[in-house]
Formats: sequence, structure tokens, C-alpha cells
Amino acid sequence: MRSSALRLACRWPLMLTVVLAVVPAVTLTGCSMYQYGARSMFRDDIRTIHVPIARNDTFRHDLGPRLTEAVIRQIELRTPYKVTGDPAADSTLRLRVIHERKSVLTESASDDPAALDAVVAIEVDWIDRGGGPLLRDQWSLETAGPSVLTQGNRFVPEAGQSVQVALQEAIEDLADRVVSQMELRW
Repeated sequence: MRSSALRLACRWPLMLTVVLAVVPAVTLTGCSMYQYGARSMFRDDIRTIHVPIARNDTFRHDLGPRLTEAVIRQIELRTPYKVTGDPAADSTLRLRVIHERKSVLTESASDDPAALDAVVAIEVDWIDRGGGPLLRDQWSLETAGPSVLTQGNRFVPEAGQSVQVALQEAIEDLADRVVSQMELRW
């Protein structure tokens, strides 16, 4: 009994060494096909992006520049791409504000608006230098033309909230969704 315990005690460091050598090797080779980090989530053939000021088809003329600023901020924050003012960049992200509205959700007893909804709809088109589409359809892996995104935010004027703040929150959410659309699909 004592000799078997001694044999096991002598083999223990050898078994531990083998396990410590084999497990990392298997783990690293098993994950070699995966990429990690923010760079792997985006196209590697694009380095620069041109984002012209968003066209605005609404009566609120400040929505185009505000949307453009928010999208540029999100691109620089979340992607490996460099935003440039050069139209000859690797790709161009075109934005257009196509709709904006404010609607009453609930009214007070005196028919004053108690809760409202501010909605912004935009059209997004990301093209490469040759004019080919880069955005992928949300439900399939095929490239698609311009995408339409809509975002609404509720606000309560009686609580001191304004339509401008609600629209800015909607713009920030839309900018986040635009950059999410630029990610590669799994």
C-alpha cells in the first residue's frame, strides 16, 4: 500500500505538467479560427469612411448636422475606421433624415398634452469606392440597398422634458443602430 501511494506521489508532478501543457495547446488551437476584439466585428478591407452631412427632408433643419455628428462620434468610438473629409475614402456613409414627427400619446383632463412621442426616421446607405453596397440585410446575408431606421422617444412636457431632448436621444439611438448595421454578420 505504501509503495502504490509513493508511486502515485511521484507521478503527480508528471501528470500535472502534461495537463498544463496540453490544455492551453488544445484551447489555443481550438480557438484559432475565431477573431476577437472590435477589429474582428468590422470589415478589414475598409480603413477610411467619408460621412457627408446628412440630407434633411424635414422642417427641423438642425437634424441633419446633429445626426451626422452623432454617427461620426459612434464610428470613431466603436469601429477601427477613420472618418475623413475626403470623398475618395474607401467607403462613403450617406445619411438622410426622411421623417420627423411629434404625436400626442396621452392628454390631461384639460386637453393639454401630457405625454408625447418624438419619432425620427432616417435612410442609411453605405457604399464602397466603386459604388457597391456594403450594408447587409438585417435578416439575410445578402447586400441590400439603403436601409430605413426609425426611432422614437417619449417625453413629458409637464416634467420639464422637451422635444429637443427627446429628438437628441432618438438621434443618439439611431447613430448607435447605424454603426451596429456596419458590423459583420456571423
